[in-house]
Amino acid sequence: MTLPDRRGSKRGVWFLFSVLCACCLADVARGDGKTLVLLDNPNIKDTHSMFFRSLADRGFDLTFKTADDPSLSLIKYGQFLYDHLIIFSPSVEDFGGNINVETITAFIDGGGNVLVAASSDIGDPLRELGSECGIEFDEEKTAVIDHHNYDVSDPGEHTLIVADPENLLKAPTIVGKPTDKPILFKGVGMVADPENPLVLDILTGSSTSYSFFPDQPIKQYPHAVGKNTLLIAGLQARNNARVVFSGSLHFFSDAFFNAPVQKALPGSKRYEQPGNRDLAEALSRWVFKEAGVLRVGAVAHHPVGESTPPAAYTITDLVEYSIVIEMLSEGRWVPFDGDDIQLEFVRIDPFVRTYLKKNGGKYSIQFKLPDVYGVFQFKVDYNRLGYTHLYSSTQVSVRPLQHTQYERFIPSAYPYYASVFSMMAGLFVFSVVFLHMKEKEKSD
Repeated sequence: MTLPDRRGSKRGVWFLFSVLCACCLADVARGDGKTLVLLDNPNIKDTHSMFFRSLADRGFDLTFKTADDPSLSLIKYGQFLYDHLIIFSPSVEDFGGNINVETITAFIDGGGNVLVAASSDIGDPLRELGSECGIEFDEEKTAVIDHHNYDVSDPGEHTLIVADPENLLKAPTIVGKPTDKPILFKGVGMVADPENPLVLDILTGSSTSYSFFPDQPIKQYPHAVGKNTLLIAGLQARNNARVVFSGSLHFFSDAFFNAPVQKALPGSKRYEQPGNRDLAEALSRWVFKEAGVLRVGAVAHHPVGESTPPAAYTITDLVEYSIVIEMLSEGRWVPFDGDDIQLEFVRIDPFVRTYLKKNGGKYSIQFKLPDVYGVFQFKVDYNRLGYTHLYSSTQVSVRPLQHTQYERFIPSAYPYYASVFSMMAGLFVFSVVFLHMKEKEKSD
């Protein structure tokens, strides 16, 4: 009987291990997360195939179902079944299965990300979901109208809007790189809740746009007018969950990705393709947390000249603080490049507030502790447009000087020292004179 070659078996094990590692690295470099896609009808999967293909190519696991499917479920045994949710079913009146507006808001509260596309046939569920997120949709059968910025192929209602790229939010992390391609839009208008500071005006209409019924004369003030008319809006919740609302389902369609676009104005430039595809991809990367995601790495603090933190700092110590901040880029964590990150040294209010300096892959600063003792925090609270909220807090104690640490002779107290010694010298002279005079009287 021939014994197997142990060296060959070891090589086989190492080969399988290397293959598994390569697969894991490949998964890290790609998008991930189970995604539930709710459709009005299965045909949307074909009419919007380019958008769905871009998600699949980035590694998303897409599950397509109709919005009224009785087997729908987002939560099972208290756990979310999906990481992301896409709602391309604007006309749905009732979600099927266990999904409703309350379930979707709970999904967002649990950290899930949602992409919603509406249309002029919007139903009540999407309207309620928008209200929960600070977005108010216009009535059913209304549309965004612009008599100055519409496409040459518009049938006459002026609802096929050509939105200028200048109307996009100035945040490349959300909308991608700047471009001169206009955006093709046809759908319902939105307005943002002015009391909700988390809502983002991603794409607005022009100053001549408004939202109303296309086939009716205007007898009342429209729901949205001018640049208050939102075409695409976003929201980043306080738990960093992200939601994007588009007033147009056509915005993500293959037809709008490939259609030539030209404003119906004399001398307008013709574009072979609008900027819909680039914007849709940038929005999907942002809402599904492929872009603009930050995390805190190693945090260190210690007195200057030492390498470990003490049990307690002493007032007026010179300390060094450092923090590593990383950003998710193409599936990998890379050092974040920022020049506006601040550190606060806080007791109740900040005693020190200073900018951190980038040093290789980390940010650091040296500063002198205040002449106040107590319980303090090194705090980094970074909240910028398009990025997840970054927060780091490290608690330390600051004690007063020990009795052996005080200065023995303080320069500012030299006049008092002089007065003490001069008084002692005066007392000595007075004593000598007094005693001498007394002895002299006795002798006389």
